[in-house]
Amino acid sequence: MIPTAAQIIPAAGRRNRRLVRACGWLAAGVLFGSVLQAADSRPDNIFAWPAVLPPNLQRVAVLPLAAESPDADLPEGCEALRPVLLDELVRTKKFEVVSVNPESLRGSSGRAAWTGAEELPAGFFDSLRREYGCDAVLFCQLTVYHAYAPLAVGWRLKLADVHTHQILWAADEIFDAGHPSVSRNAWQFLSRRDKSTTADASRWAAANSPRQFGRYTAAEVLGRLPER
Repeated sequence: MIPTAAQIIPAAGRRNRRLVRACGWLAAGVLFGSVLQAADSRPDNIFAWPAVLPPNLQRVAVLPLAAESPDADLPEGCEALRPVLLDELVRTKKFEVVSVNPESLRGSSGRAAWTGAEELPAGFFDSLRREYGCDAVLFCQLTVYHAYAPLAVGWRLKLADVHTHQILWAADEIFDAGHPSVSRNAWQFLSRRDKSTTADASRWAAANSPRQFGRYTAAEVLGRLPER
């Protein structure tokens, strides 16, 4: 039986109490997302071990985006933001990205989506490695999704090595456009991303488009991936 996500703590970290605590929070999926609201807010609810991606990590299998619950707008948000997350992940150029098909995953594991906090079935990582030739798996979870102003998006992501089953990187963040600094950062990001749009158009998209606001949030979180 593959160990639960709560058990996949790097052995080296056992000698460091602070690292053990950080890994435990993230692996168990109980680290609560921080709401970004400071003047120069950047995602900081991040764990990375090691600080640089392993050289043999070349391809990552991205699991379907899982909703924290079936309530509210989360399933709708998963459908809208999964392609956004994949696109922003490719843009990082950290590794090759391959998308895992939900039905294929259901056939091999019994579920169409996994958060990484559950007890995983036997052979879970080996099956993905054989089918996708991946070196790591990205668990993706949408924790917050408000599609009407003020927009809000929450991400919980975990990158796990398919060989050691250790968590290499994890993030748990909530972006709330009701905070002026977040909305300002969003429209500035969109202005830089598409220079053909006017400042007013970028401001409108940052405040009213869940997809475009989601693009900003995904880019911010994925921008904290370890260096290559």
